[in-house]
Amino acid sequence: MDENLIIEILELGSFFVNCYIVGDKESGAGIIIDPADDVDSIAKFVKKNELRIEQIVITHGHADHIGALDEAKKLFKAPVSIGEKDAPMLTDPALNLSGLEGTNIISEPAEKILREGDVVSVGQFKFKVLDTPGHTVGSVSLYGHGVVFTGDALFLGSVGRTDFPGSSHEQLMESIRKKLLTLPDETIVFPGHGPDTSVGQERDFNPFLE
Repeated sequence: MDENLIIEILELGSFFVNCYIVGDKESGAGIIIDPADDVDSIAKFVKKNELRIEQIVITHGHADHIGALDEAKKLFKAPVSIGEKDAPMLTDPALNLSGLEGTNIISEPAEKILREGDVVSVGQFKFKVLDTPGHTVGSVSLYGHGVVFTGDALFLGSVGRTDFPGSSHEQLMESIRKKLLTLPDETIVFPGHGPDTSVGQERDFNPFLE
């Protein structure tokens, strides 16, 4: 991995969501992936590394991944990007499932819709958007520079849940097999929860993919 590429993992919220801060040391550009909670911890790292947050990317619209979205958006004055079919989840507690917990998370609409093949730039680094639905109808992953951020599609030894409204096990398996397992074996997988892994590791040993 390029020495100028910053990838910081912050485990946030009661669901222990992996919030990623991705930056370019050379230019100071940065993005936040899934600001789940505790915007102060996010801000502390951003300030320490003198990053300029240019975009907030949401891998999917479930409540545990967007808990601090509005706070982060206001603090960093950065636009929000999300997959097209998950965009309505930001503004609807019933869709993002926060209504079930009584927290009723309502965020402002996203400024940008992400589609297959789009590019998310972080200074000199560019990450390709992969449509990886199944856990939600509009889940996306970001791939580039030997890593892939998979949201809740693929984990170490597991895959995303598909017992939520709009989820589809068949669609998730297709996303994993066609979009993620086709990446080079050495690609590091940065999931939405839990430790990182690699594409090769999951292809060979993930019991859900046998």
